[in-house]
Amino acid sequence: MSSIDFRPVFLVIGILLITLAIFMCIPAIVDYAEDNSDWQIFMTSAGVTLFVGAAMALASRSGGTQLNVRQAFIITTLSWIFLTTFAAFPLYFSNMGLSYTDSFFEAMSGLTTTGSTVINGLDYAPPGILLWRALLQWVGGIGIIVMAIAIMPMLRVGGMQLFRMESSDQSEKALPRAAQAAAMIGVIYLILTIIFSGAYWGAGMTGFEAITHAMTTIATGGFSTSDRSFGYFDSMSIDMIATLGMLLGALPFLHYMKTLQGSWGTLFRDSQVQVFMVAVAMAIMVATGWLWLDQGRDLTSAFRYAAFNVVSIITGTGYASEDYTMWGAFATPLFFFIMFIGGCAGSTTCGIKVFRFQVLYSGARTQMRHLLQPHGIFIAQYNNRPISDEVMTSVLSFFFVFGVCYALLALGLGMLGLDFLSAISSAATSISNVGPALGPIVGPGGNFQSLPDAAKWLLCWGMLLGRLELFTVLILFTRSFWRG
Repeated sequence: MSSIDFRPVFLVIGILLITLAIFMCIPAIVDYAEDNSDWQIFMTSAGVTLFVGAAMALASRSGGTQLNVRQAFIITTLSWIFLTTFAAFPLYFSNMGLSYTDSFFEAMSGLTTTGSTVINGLDYAPPGILLWRALLQWVGGIGIIVMAIAIMPMLRVGGMQLFRMESSDQSEKALPRAAQAAAMIGVIYLILTIIFSGAYWGAGMTGFEAITHAMTTIATGGFSTSDRSFGYFDSMSIDMIATLGMLLGALPFLHYMKTLQGSWGTLFRDSQVQVFMVAVAMAIMVATGWLWLDQGRDLTSAFRYAAFNVVSIITGTGYASEDYTMWGAFATPLFFFIMFIGGCAGSTTCGIKVFRFQVLYSGARTQMRHLLQPHGIFIAQYNNRPISDEVMTSVLSFFFVFGVCYALLALGLGMLGLDFLSAISSAATSISNVGPALGPIVGPGGNFQSLPDAAKWLLCWGMLLGRLELFTVLILFTRSFWRG
């Protein structure tokens, strides 16, 4: 059995905790300026987090800097768990009256950009808490992008090796090193946040609302400052700005970088972007037609509400401008199925992701052609490149494990007393990191506060699994992983 050197693991986690402690100071400053006593809680939490993070980093600084694959798997999972554990402290000790279970659920929902909430009375919540929720999603969003371009291709999880950055490919304009790419993408992420903050403010939000919603829009997170989400603003211009922001957050950020470097057509030449935009357009058209013909809405209103809510759910953002479960019988299955789709690889979105559907479709199409012409040679392709057997196996395995984990989550929630619709939709929204589920309890008109604690912990597990692409977490529970 080969031992694992945990020093690099704890060094990275320590640095991440130090960064989290610095972020905790931002809502502390806001609460102090607003004369809210919660600033002391944020500063105390920041102090504890900083102490633990610094202790871990200093105790582990003598370790090597090169990570092997096993260490990368451990870091990816443990970093999310450690960050969530400490991010829950300000929520738990605040005046919101949350239990630690609720605080952990809210922090996990934030960092995984899920958007499910257990907090009632957001309209009256302290500004520091509202800002902290938005910051968690904003940090989680950029964390997912960096993970998708720097870590997941190395781990070869669920077909993500398709997006390995090839420094030897001179035709690519992307920066050869993942660290450089991550830094540039971070700048783009910040600029987009600033742009949408200005757009929201210009459309009628207050400065505070504009900043918090811009952060959760680009992160496709879904946390809002009101229990009614975007229904509180009831503004068509704000809805359209949010729809555009969610779409931009769902596209590959690496292509934004390439565009800035002069490759203007890269984004729209990517087949996953094309398929994603077609899927979104079709879902919006169907929902618009349903609202217009069945619900009697005028065409403009039907398009506005259909576009906003469809984009929100398909990208896994989780905003709601109204309770779409009240749109009639067709709306429930429509929103249930688009929950699973997600956006593009290398974006802030979640779910199964479009490229996996493309790989699966290409494989199925090739198999059908083989059935018709048994002696023919047909090769499945993605983005005009052959799909290797390794990638095909990875994607097929991902779909199988995703289905099994989803079924077990839904069964577990059913055993804990949830009704059928709440159980299957809550399982779907957690493993797909969407936010609101379906039905009167956990739908867009409710939240997860009334669920039993055991169900909340189960949903936290589902959020972590979905956000880290399943295998990254599950592999830690195999005996062969620890044997080396």
